[in-house]
Amino acid sequence: MKLALAVFLCLFLELNAFSQSEENPKNSAVGVEEIALARGDGSGKAGETTDKFITTDFPIFCFIQLDSEKPATVKMILVAVKAIGLKPESKIVTVSYTTQANENRVNFTASPNGVWAAGDYRADIYIDGKLAKSRAFIIENFSKEIDKQTTPAPKSLAPHRRSVKKARKN
Repeated sequence: MKLALAVFLCLFLELNAFSQSEENPKNSAVGVEEIALARGDGSGKAGETTDKFITTDFPIFCFIQLDSEKPATVKMILVAVKAIGLKPESKIVTVSYTTQANENRVNFTASPNGVWAAGDYRADIYIDGKLAKSRAFIIENFSKEIDKQTTPAPKSLAPHRRSVKKARKN
């Protein structure tokens, strides 16, 4: 009976030891809670958050909210996934910052030499050398945006066509 009790206790304690997490919350890795992108407001500050930019939007602001206030090295790499005139998966901008204790937000800005190439992009966020999270975004051609904004669509062509036909009959 004592032997059976000893075996039971050993098994119980062994299972209890395996059920505990090896990671202590204080030693857990820092992660990314949220990534937000924004265009400038015209005064050098961040404006509205968006995932769509135009080729003349610079700088592009990137805000990273971390899930911990532990010190960590945060690195942002902007990648041109598929952009006009650029090799696919080209690294366009790389910037990093090491947080101090009690910091859980990192702000980056990125600007091109000239204008952005239109296409699909991605912001890859690395924490202490490991990919933590990515955020896709689009940069559209500036001229398309101007055409959309400055050329209002006609309300209706039908009345105009009727008046032309009437003028021809007389």
